[in-house]
Amino acid sequence: MHDPNDRSFIGHPRGLGYIAFTEAWERFSYYGMQALLVLYMVKRLLLPGHIEQIAGFSPFRHALEFVYRHPLEGQPLSSAIFGFYTAFVYLTPIIGGLIADRWLGRTLAITIGASLMAVGQFLVGLDSTFLIALASLLIGVGLLKGNLASQVGALYATGDNRRADAFQIYYIFINAGVIAAPLIAGSLGEKVGWALGFDAAGVGILIGLAIYLVGRKYLPPDSPVVQEKEASASPTTKAKLTRRDWIAIVALLVLLPFLTIAIIPNNQIFNAYLVWADRGAALPNWYHGQRIPTTWLITLDSIVSVSFLFIAVVCWRWWSKKHREPTEISKMAIGSFIAVTGMLSLMIGASIAARSGGQVSMGWLLAFHILNSAGFANVFPVSLALYARVAPASLSGTIIGIYYLAFFAANLCVGWVGGFLERMPAAQFWLLHAALAGIAGITFFLAGKFFGHLLAPTDERAAAT
Repeated sequence: MHDPNDRSFIGHPRGLGYIAFTEAWERFSYYGMQALLVLYMVKRLLLPGHIEQIAGFSPFRHALEFVYRHPLEGQPLSSAIFGFYTAFVYLTPIIGGLIADRWLGRTLAITIGASLMAVGQFLVGLDSTFLIALASLLIGVGLLKGNLASQVGALYATGDNRRADAFQIYYIFINAGVIAAPLIAGSLGEKVGWALGFDAAGVGILIGLAIYLVGRKYLPPDSPVVQEKEASASPTTKAKLTRRDWIAIVALLVLLPFLTIAIIPNNQIFNAYLVWADRGAALPNWYHGQRIPTTWLITLDSIVSVSFLFIAVVCWRWWSKKHREPTEISKMAIGSFIAVTGMLSLMIGASIAARSGGQVSMGWLLAFHILNSAGFANVFPVSLALYARVAPASLSGTIIGIYYLAFFAANLCVGWVGGFLERMPAAQFWLLHAALAGIAGITFFLAGKFFGHLLAPTDERAAAT
């Protein structure tokens, strides 16, 4: 039975433990598949003898070529498929949340979603059912992810200060799943068999579903009371948007394309970066002289990224004791400029390897992961905080939904830009990504200078006027 005063899970309600472990296994499943996807397509699925077996692939390929405006094959084709899939991952949860709220309820939506994800994982390694698998995964993620996360806050009574800590715990479990996925599913897929890696991801989501159903009695009520909320909200109580609110909203919308540009370099890690590293990086050996699986680079990136999220918080708290802490938009500019150095590390490593005729040293890859993670620790969470704070209360949900459209657009662009890997030297390819991060950084810097006061907290706005 759900009890908001329960403290049986490290000082939090027991339901948090069930949600957190469910989400960890869901992320294990999702990132296990994503870490393998591009390598699987390049090294097997899209090769002659396999690509012809994919049901419905010809019209799907024509649709992609219409969108990208040029013929697609090989690595550019795999990049486009990756971009399409990961882009729509950010749209389907919006529809899934609506379906759960209006018709199915959370439990049934999550159960169907997890089941569809499992079906997709078991089918993705078979040539003929590849597109069916992607569709199942997209629908499954849409029904599961948002509806699971929405239950975290509902575990706590109004005014319970543990709610903020709960989301931190939830995020830690998410990253545990992300870190483990390449080590298990990635290793099985690369070293034993592609299908076995995807099957491991399928088993993972089934474990998550079992945990969720066992702990369902400790979670909040299934269906949100929409009608009561609507009845209690009188139109006269809705705050009207001020002129400054509208100007701030316009500023957020203007920033959105540049936030999209800022996201592209980081999200290329799951796409062209893996293909490039698999072909040309001197990855270290691990067992009986065998090279480590390429997907382990995702685990490395996840560990470094999580570390720098904590480091960023600590550093800014220390900085604020002696100096004025930068605004969110200024932090986003700083983060983008730091990310430029990460992309330049890859460019330098690729240039040296091209001149020597050898492979790219692992040191350059490690420098990239460190610098890129340090940069984007000041872009991703900070940009979400900016949009959430500036958005008027009456439009907060809409603004956050619009914010995630930047990720949708960015992943489509990742698929398009990733195809350039086959058409230009690797050093130029990574220089292009450094330029994208630089453009975003310059834009954020100028935005802070010219209309940063419109995005400042309310008290700072009042002082400026």
